[in-house]
Amino acid sequence: MTPRTDPLTLEVVDLIGTVVARYHEEYEQAAAAYALTGAQARVLSLLAQEPLPMRRIAQCLKCEPSNVTGIVDRLESRGLVERRPDPADRRVKLAAPTEEGRATARELRGALGFAREPLSGLTTAERAVLKELLRRMLGLDTEEAGDADGADTTAGAGTADGEGTAPLA
Repeated sequence: MTPRTDPLTLEVVDLIGTVVARYHEEYEQAAAAYALTGAQARVLSLLAQEPLPMRRIAQCLKCEPSNVTGIVDRLESRGLVERRPDPADRRVKLAAPTEEGRATARELRGALGFAREPLSGLTTAERAVLKELLRRMLGLDTEEAGDADGADTTAGAGTADGEGTAPLA
């Protein structure tokens, strides 16, 4: 397939890049307010959704598992994360948030105004269309993305109040 270089496509690509850059900037600022690095905040946000093995965290962040070990070590030393055996395979250790870690992840998500504010100017129908377009761009199954009225029921898609917005790696 030949890449599209028409003016509309180029403008959309530039706009997506601007949104991503602003999101990353705000995410780093919000993380710093909790004395976390951006990577630590992303790991904490991932774990707030479900406990994960180190290898899966590394896949989500697109980094080496050894990097994740150091991040989890630092979060664990602050009492935000704990390691526990995987009930399905006791040889595997899961990283899981503590109560304090879950609370910090919620507060961090609440501090991300940029992720919510522009979406609040869109109607529910517009947010549903945007969600479906983004899911299509990412190659995600849109059938299970939400319920019939367009309300978000997935952990990875954004909503007007910022809940469910997946951290960017």
